[in-house]
Amino acid sequence: MRKLTYIILLVDLLLAALALMVGHLLRFEGVCNLGVIAGPGGSRLLIFSLLAVFSAYFCEMYRWEKSLGRLDLAARTAVSILMAFFVLSAVYYIAPQAMVGRGVLSFSLLVFGVMQFFAHLVFLALMELPALARRVLIIGVGPLAATVERVMGEHPGRQVCIGFVKPTTEQCTVDEKRIVGEVEEIVELVERERADLLVVALTERRGGLPVRELLRCKLNGVEIVDALSFYEATTGKLLIENIQPSWFLYSEGFRITTFLRFYKRGFDIFLSLLGILLVLPLWPLVALLVKIDSPGPVFFRQVRVGEKEKDFTVYKFRTMRQDAEKETGAVWATQNDPRVTRLGKFLRKSRIDELPQLYNVLKGDMSFVGPRPERPEFVERLNQKIPYYGKRHCMKPGVTGWAQVCYPYGASDEDALEKLRYDLYYIKNYSIWLDFLIILETVKVVAFGRGGR
Repeated sequence: MRKLTYIILLVDLLLAALALMVGHLLRFEGVCNLGVIAGPGGSRLLIFSLLAVFSAYFCEMYRWEKSLGRLDLAARTAVSILMAFFVLSAVYYIAPQAMVGRGVLSFSLLVFGVMQFFAHLVFLALMELPALARRVLIIGVGPLAATVERVMGEHPGRQVCIGFVKPTTEQCTVDEKRIVGEVEEIVELVERERADLLVVALTERRGGLPVRELLRCKLNGVEIVDALSFYEATTGKLLIENIQPSWFLYSEGFRITTFLRFYKRGFDIFLSLLGILLVLPLWPLVALLVKIDSPGPVFFRQVRVGEKEKDFTVYKFRTMRQDAEKETGAVWATQNDPRVTRLGKFLRKSRIDELPQLYNVLKGDMSFVGPRPERPEFVERLNQKIPYYGKRHCMKPGVTGWAQVCYPYGASDEDALEKLRYDLYYIKNYSIWLDFLIILETVKVVAFGRGGR
């Protein structure tokens, strides 16, 4: 699915460049000067294309978790074009050398919107064609195989499950009508079912796999992956219950180099200083409103667990009553939590309450991106209940993170397990690009008010 997103992104970039040329032709009645259209060093063409596609990304036109209807796609396209107009107008004020005339800009964005709408319609239609889908055979008939099939149904894309292959050593828990054959005849099954991908989803592999036959399949061009890798690539999280300790040792990832740590710390210092300078004028106003709204201190201090399970004090604007946990003790916030003040609801929804955490980032207690820090009371219990929970503390906790942009607010042990799947995926696949993606997604989460309580 990620590869398909990259393809449509590239198509949209090319369409945006073409739209700028068409807009220029429409505005100047057929006069075409590529040097003028591209601008100095191609800056005019590049800025228009990138910001037009960024606006589409911000309006979630590249999310394929569920099929979009034509009306929904048209609405997102219209909002994206309107947003692109204002963003480009602001950028042109800062960088006048990249500016295009208002008439050219309007024509170009309208042309881009029309082309993008129809391109995405075609793309969505192609995704639904069974003939173009990747045909997947699942080797296994137990709970792990059932999980793989369920994940494929929850994350539709260019792949379809064509059935299960039954090994001799596993008890069947899937629909027997979906079993297409025995594992010993895997070569014939692959040819008969025209499989493109084999997912090995065995609870117990020893003695259950015909290695020689699988090697023949691979040499014939069939891709073979294990269930954990397939689950990770499809969902963006890890299947913790089926992970063995040796998997952490031999799998790719979980390797944060000295350069990445140095970059991450420099990135944190830059962003925290920039953020503090930008929002500092807002702090006195928020502090005044907090004092007016309810009695108590402006700032809320709480002990959280950080890197290497060392405790630190996190700072936030107070959003609850001063005696919020006097009777209940340490508990998670719930939906419509009565302890939250009237102003606190807005501060939590807009994430303004977390602005003081920029100071924690500057101090080095936290990072800008990373697993969210939990309270020691929760960590002690979750370490005992959830396997590998302590592994999330190998990195500094973050103001935002992969779990925060992929999963709603967590308020239970089950939510903690689900968020751990995303946290470990982030740690395993950590990169500069992933941090950048999370920051962009965080902007969208804050702008649309998702997840806060």
